[in-house]
Amino acid sequence: MRTDVAIIGAGPAGLLLAHLLAQDGIESIVVEARTKEYVAARIRAGILESSSVDLLRSVGLGAGVEAHGEEHRGIYLQWPSERLHLDFVNLVGRSVWVYGQTQLQADLVAASEAAGRAVFYDTADVALHDLESDHPFVMFTDADGNNQRIDAAAVAGCDGSFGPSRAAMPEVDTWERVYPYSWLGILADVAPSTDELIYAWHPDGFGMHSMRSATVSRLYLQVPNGTDVADWSDDRIWTALATRLGHGQDGWTLTPGPITDKSVLPMRSFVQSPMRHERLFLAGDAAHTVPPTGAKGLNLAVADVALLAPALGQLVRKNASALADAYSDTALRRVWRCEHFSWWMTTMLHISGDPFDAQLQLSQLRWVTSSAAGSAGLAENYAGLPIGF
Repeated sequence: MRTDVAIIGAGPAGLLLAHLLAQDGIESIVVEARTKEYVAARIRAGILESSSVDLLRSVGLGAGVEAHGEEHRGIYLQWPSERLHLDFVNLVGRSVWVYGQTQLQADLVAASEAAGRAVFYDTADVALHDLESDHPFVMFTDADGNNQRIDAAAVAGCDGSFGPSRAAMPEVDTWERVYPYSWLGILADVAPSTDELIYAWHPDGFGMHSMRSATVSRLYLQVPNGTDVADWSDDRIWTALATRLGHGQDGWTLTPGPITDKSVLPMRSFVQSPMRHERLFLAGDAAHTVPPTGAKGLNLAVADVALLAPALGQLVRKNASALADAYSDTALRRVWRCEHFSWWMTTMLHISGDPFDAQLQLSQLRWVTSSAAGSAGLAENYAGLPIGF
């Protein structure tokens, strides 16, 4: 097979990149290790920045967000006896949207299938070759056990932290921060008990109330690393959430419901530089990971491929390398800004066991919610900086 760009990974980054390339007349073939059903069911991010929504609308992918997404003006920051609202629209003129990754993935799959783009799911032994040449190629075994080869002008690695693309990058610098706690996350079939996301600092640990739709709630608890989800019964989870989120505070109540999914998510920051080696370009989690506190992971992937698509278009069509040469440095400026914001939100809200740290966190929360500059800084970063920042 021959194509312009071989894309490794059929998650949101890979399928969105294929869509953007196609709008520019650039052909691609996508190769994914997991089954189509597995990729479609992954429960991950749920918040889209205003810039991500603007991009989706501009390329004909905004109908799902418009029909089923929920626009939110801000968030609540909370600590015992206090819950304060930050209105992003008033502060910086931008909102965010609640729209789950599963919903965005479904939109991207529908657009890909409607356009007849080639996507290989359930593949094995994916290997990248001749990346230093103008004619790299990808070898893999398809779902039927047949050996396949894709010859291309460039390869885009959108295959996450543990895919072959990151492993194919030589001589890179890496930075990593592993946090001393994890998130226990649940999905519950119950209407959200809040109109906006609640981020709660509590002496027992961080708690968060998010949502996926008008009838599905997404909630999180800070737990120790190595936590076994089997040790957390439904009753224990709802009791801990009620305590940390302030059930009964100022008449507010947390409504429990049937829990349909439980998982433990380790907290980690990771950045790799550069994000390009010759004809291999990385995007999304293949190049960087953020803790989920700042809602940046999916949005960084969207920003990466929005920069990468025109760079690949220029490289493939005109053999012009200016945008391709600038891609890594340009993307990493936004990556590091989002890494810092995610670290800042995480360390402000999660307890460490140190009483001195706790007082610093409470002081920070009071400042952020009482200072116009502090509130605007959080709002600007949370609602999203421009993609080309």
